Amino acid sequence: MASSKPTFCDVPLADAASLTKADVAVFGAPHGSLYQPGTASHAVDAPDTLRSALAWYSHNPQSYDFDAMTNVFGGADVVDCGDAPGGLDDNAANRAAIADMARGILDADTVPILIGGDDSTPIPFIGAYGRRGPLTILQIDAHIDWRDEVDGEHFGFSSTMRRASEMDHVKSIVQIGARGPGSARPQEVTEARDWGATIIPARQLHQQPIAEVIESVPRGPDIYLAIDVDGIDPAVVPGVLLPAFGGVTYTQMLELIFGIAERGRIVGANFVEYVPDKDPTGTGAQAIARLICNVIAAIGKQRHGP
Repeated sequence: MASSKPTFCDVPLADAASLTKADVAVFGAPHGSLYQPGTASHAVDAPDTLRSALAWYSHNPQSYDFDAMTNVFGGADVVDCGDAPGGLDDNAANRAAIADMARGILDADTVPILIGGDDSTPIPFIGAYGRRGPLTILQIDAHIDWRDEVDGEHFGFSSTMRRASEMDHVKSIVQIGARGPGSARPQEVTEARDWGATIIPARQLHQQPIAEVIESVPRGPDIYLAIDVDGIDPAVVPGVLLPAFGGVTYTQMLELIFGIAERGRIVGANFVEYVPDKDPTGTGAQAIARLICNVIAAIGKQRHGP
C-alpha cells in the first residue's frame, strides 16, 4: 500500500482488513466524540506527529534497546494501519469507525495500539474487546474520567472510564497518576471506588515502592493499557491540554509497562491527549513514541520470548 503519510517508526503500512502475520498494529484516531461538533479536537494532529517523532530512529530490529532490555520491538512484527476514518460532524460514526478498525486487527490475532486523538477515542476501542473478556484496564492519567456526561455528551473525554466500567468484559480498573483538579467531583470519586476501581493518586505512587503499585494489577486477566499522556509528568511530556505537575516519570512508566507484562497478557493500548502545539521542541512526542516502542517490546517478549 502506497501512502504519502508517515507511518510509526517507518514500519510498513498495512490494511486492517487483511492483516496476516503482524504481532502489533498501530492505528490513529484523530476524531472521537467531540463536545462541540464542527470544531476539531485539541489533539487532532497527534497521530501523525507521533508517527514522525522517531523518523530519525526508524525500526531497526537488530538494535539493542536498553529501556526494554531486548532488541527493538522485542522481536515483534509491527505494521501501521493508518487512521480510522472520521470527521467533525458525526460522533457516532467516528466511534463506529474506531471500533471496526480495532475489531479487524483483533480478528487477525494482532495486538492493536491506538494513537489519538483525545481521550474519547478509547471508548469504542475498549468496546471492541467485548468478545474477548475478561479485561483489566490499567489507566495512566491525571484524571479519573468518571463523569457520566458533560454538556449532554456521554462519550466525551471526561467519561472514558465510566463508559468502560459499564462494559461486561471489563472486570477491573486500576487508575494511576490522578492529581490536581479535573472534571471529577467528589461523587465521581465515590462512584468509581464503589464500582471497584483502584485509584492510586500520583502522591501515593511516589511514596510507594513501584513493585507494590504493580501488585495492585490483578494477575491473570488480559491487560489493556489506557495511557492519557497528561498522566506523565509535564517535564517529560509538556504537550497536553492541562499540565498537572507531579506526574508519572518516564522511568516509572517503564517499570509499570514491564511490570504488568509479568502479571498478564497485554492485548491492547492507547496513547491519547497529546497536543502538538504545546510541545514546540518535539521532545514530548519523542518520549511518547519511545513509550509506545516499549509497549511493543513488552508484547514482542510475551509473544516470542526474551
